[in-house]
Amino acid sequence: MTLFAALFSHYRRHPLQLLALALVIVLATTLWTGVSHLTDRARASLAQSEQAVAGQQQLVRADGEAVSVRDFAVLRRRGLCVMPWLEVRRPAPAGRVIGVDPFAGGCFGDQVPGQAGGEALVGEPFLDISDAAALVDQDNPGTLSLLVPATVAPAELPPGYELQDFSLGPATGELGESFLLNLDALGVLVLLITALLVRSVYQLGRVQRRESFALLARFGVPAGRVQRLLLAEMVVLAAICVLPGIWLGRWLAAALGGGFGQALEGLFDTPLYAVAGGGFVWPTIVMGTMVLVACFADQRVWAKLPGVSAARPSLWLGVLFLGVVTVGVAPGLAWLFTGIALVFVTVGVLTPRLLSAITQWWSGRAGGLALWQRRELAVLFRRLALPVVALQFAVAMVLAVQALVTTFEDTFEAWLAQRLEAEFYVEVPEAARATDGVCYLESRAELGDWHLVQRGTARLSPVAGSGAPVEVDLFAIAPIGPLVTGWTLQASVADAWSKLAAGEGVMVNEQLARRESVSPGDSLALAVGDNTQVFPVLGVYADYGRPAGEILAAGQSLPPTFRPRFESLSVNPGDVAMVEIEQALAEVWNVGNLTVRDNRSIQTLASGVFDQTFLLTRAITVLTLVLAGMSLLMMGWVFFSSRAWYYRLLSVWGLSRREVAAQLRWLALVLTGTVALVALPLGVWLTWVLVSRINPLAFGWSLPMAVYPGFWLEMLVLCLAIGLAIATLMRRQLRAVAAVPAMANVAGGGER
Repeated sequence: MTLFAALFSHYRRHPLQLLALALVIVLATTLWTGVSHLTDRARASLAQSEQAVAGQQQLVRADGEAVSVRDFAVLRRRGLCVMPWLEVRRPAPAGRVIGVDPFAGGCFGDQVPGQAGGEALVGEPFLDISDAAALVDQDNPGTLSLLVPATVAPAELPPGYELQDFSLGPATGELGESFLLNLDALGVLVLLITALLVRSVYQLGRVQRRESFALLARFGVPAGRVQRLLLAEMVVLAAICVLPGIWLGRWLAAALGGGFGQALEGLFDTPLYAVAGGGFVWPTIVMGTMVLVACFADQRVWAKLPGVSAARPSLWLGVLFLGVVTVGVAPGLAWLFTGIALVFVTVGVLTPRLLSAITQWWSGRAGGLALWQRRELAVLFRRLALPVVALQFAVAMVLAVQALVTTFEDTFEAWLAQRLEAEFYVEVPEAARATDGVCYLESRAELGDWHLVQRGTARLSPVAGSGAPVEVDLFAIAPIGPLVTGWTLQASVADAWSKLAAGEGVMVNEQLARRESVSPGDSLALAVGDNTQVFPVLGVYADYGRPAGEILAAGQSLPPTFRPRFESLSVNPGDVAMVEIEQALAEVWNVGNLTVRDNRSIQTLASGVFDQTFLLTRAITVLTLVLAGMSLLMMGWVFFSSRAWYYRLLSVWGLSRREVAAQLRWLALVLTGTVALVALPLGVWLTWVLVSRINPLAFGWSLPMAVYPGFWLEMLVLCLAIGLAIATLMRRQLRAVAAVPAMANVAGGGER
């Protein structure tokens, strides 16, 4: 106990250092637990959604009309096993609910829809069908499906009905796995960066305690016993700090779950289910192991591995080249993340050595005090390698994520403005004919631009391709006018919009183009009902919504057998009041009320949901940067303090206190400013990887590459502010008495 008290007395003298180490562990645990818990919820939600309807099929009417309760009654009277499934979509943030009827599904046996893993899905989004039906109104539309067992054959069906596969949304397949892999990669990145931060802060204390270790060695205490006590010390500290971090991480996941759930449902048509917390055992083991490995990993063993020592830089350059090439040609996300890991590891190993070598070469071109400055800077780059690399990675990640989010915001706003170019849209009532409303709008010459939108489904396959037809969303507009011709096309043939207006082809969204390898000039066989027609592809347009294949066609090119499932009118009122248009359309369609939506309010709501979606990413990156900055601040301060005896010699050489402070300020500013500069190319490269490689492979769409020099300047100012803080603390440190180093070459501060 006396020996342990002697070791722990360091923290009685430096309580802020103990607090800093504890805070780093707590915050690191919070970030990782939050990301991990959201990832577990997303994985469980996708799995339950797939299991709930796995292998199921539904009945549809052969005439294209929607099924109803009457169809259910008719089929049940004929003895067919049928279960109603009612989806009610409510506006955000409520989300959708699904009404199920377990009694009607009794004939399914063990394969009742609405079950996953043998346990019924209870609680939202799954409700009793009567409760779900009570929610259906104009603002909360409902979609009824009639499910039948997978064993039902087409020959068993009554006339007028057909079988179709049933799913909760578009097939996610590899897209869902890619999404989860992205979240897993984010969690691993948080672990790696926080491991560097924890090690940096812990090494800070080891440098300060080296004189105490030397004194204990003189008293006959074996070094192994000291190490065991230090290990026990960190085990106790980790046990105290990890549990609050796990609780805070769960709270963070719950706080951000709303926006994350909306993103999950928007991408995959999958609600975010509530899942069990998973306990504290696994997070405690992961974070405790990370803390102990980060603090006690022996660098001497790592340095002796082949290719790691400074004598083998060519091997690391080869690894860097291999990583860059892998990222450029990776066919999937697993290979892509492997290439990114190779690049990061290589950059982390080579950056301190490269900076130190450049500074050594630079010192050979100077003399006097400038020679000392540059040689001292080279020592700092070598001895502060871990915090330098940690801050470099954090700054690069923040630069890349900021560019990604800002680019997505700008692109999303522009895309949303194009899609909502009309000021209002009016839903066509189910019993009404859209052509009557079109005739009215054509009669009003003083109106602004308008068009009719029809949405339905179609089946397509490449003309020269093979395999089963692909079901896609069909998006028809008539007339093709200024409300859509301003859309930005990623690729197109000449005069694409005029050809589309003439019915000479179709356009496809980016998701479909990537999935089916379709490009402008190709031909597609489009089947609508019983009619099949070959259309050339005129262009590819961006679509940042669900990962569903979509085809844009002119309304006049559709066959008469096309049965849209939804119709609306997009209208710019021009010189006519929208109230007058609404009243006139209500009279034309002989209905009491119409659903008229203001597109500006929809755009505001969508932008708000988007901001919530990226709140988690922003929070993680900002907190990581703050952790890295604090790590470099504390590590730099303590390391400078460990060399205070050498810096005091500057006064012996004739420099005034002000001049000594100026020298230290120069060292600190150059150190932290250089970190920001070397992080810039890594951040730009990572930005390209995010927008041009990860996004297309994971989500089916790409973003334009954009950089933001203004934000680079902000990061540089932040790093310089850290340097000024170190210099200010050192100026105060030099006023205290500095002990002579115990030896000329000790870890963390003895190098001359």
